Amino acid sequence: MLSARLVRRRLRAPFRIARGIKREACEIHVRVRANGAEGRGAAVPYPRYGETPETALAALAPLADGALASTFCHGGLLKRVEHRAARAALDAALWDWRAKLAGRRIGKLLELPMASTPVETAFTISLDAPEQMARAAERAEGHHLLKLKLGAGSADDDRARMMAVRRARPDARLIVDANEGWRAGDLTELMRAARDVGVLLVEQPLAAGRDAALESLDEQDRRLLCADESFLGTADEIGWESLARRYGAINIKLEKAGGLSAALILSIEARRRGFAVMLGSMVAGSLALAPALLVAPLADWCDLDGPFLVAEDDAPSLADVDGRLSLPTPALWG
Repeated sequence: MLSARLVRRRLRAPFRIARGIKREACEIHVRVRANGAEGRGAAVPYPRYGETPETALAALAPLADGALASTFCHGGLLKRVEHRAARAALDAALWDWRAKLAGRRIGKLLELPMASTPVETAFTISLDAPEQMARAAERAEGHHLLKLKLGAGSADDDRARMMAVRRARPDARLIVDANEGWRAGDLTELMRAARDVGVLLVEQPLAAGRDAALESLDEQDRRLLCADESFLGTADEIGWESLARRYGAINIKLEKAGGLSAALILSIEARRRGFAVMLGSMVAGSLALAPALLVAPLADWCDLDGPFLVAEDDAPSLADVDGRLSLPTPALWG
């Protein structure tokens, strides 16, 4: 049988980006039971694309009616769910179920190389005044890769935020994420400011669908740009050629891809086409993030800090020391 439910998690602190403030994580949890084994998966609906917890639960409801056939098809079930976050949660639960049924770890089932050591994740510094972001960066002294949320106010405001965090944490490596909040006319100035403080990556500076101005930047700047909201769909749906004229990297989230299966294909295709890869995530607990660690060996950077942001995590948690995530145990997933 298949069941789905909503799990709400309070965050340790408000999580602010250019589009708004989040105070809790709303996850869809899916459980699959068949042939004496049980699998679990979770994902977060993506409001940017009109997804809600209610639409995710509705997408899964037809599968929850009655017992699953003993010979059900993993891929066939996924094709019945168009909602991306719901499909991601279902895909994770099915892979967990298959691993439990086989008595093997998921990496071996998929013949994938697993990370041999804890995985470093970026730690997010929420959008705020420059001095507040600097203080947050100082408090995050155990994290050495910081992701700064930008995209509110003027170009001067965002430049001040970058400079303040750099002064507070000269040791840290920095990524910035404008969440579609920059203006085309400010691009040259803000990219120069990002280079001046040693930013490694600039995520989604302009709104998806209105980012053609990125093509006017020089190659050095374009290599720093990472498509997030502009990168949505399966490997067959992505406009790879236009992306390559604007971005040097892409952000793969399991919720955007529709699950682990699709995210692995996207990662391999992105690598083949010469893109750098950031492995991203929604704000969520460890169960939702565990499948992403299978993609981590294919990524240049990981942004999977949910277990450090939620007030109460799944047990056992992935959160480790020094801003790293431990690999999931079978008790959690896979």
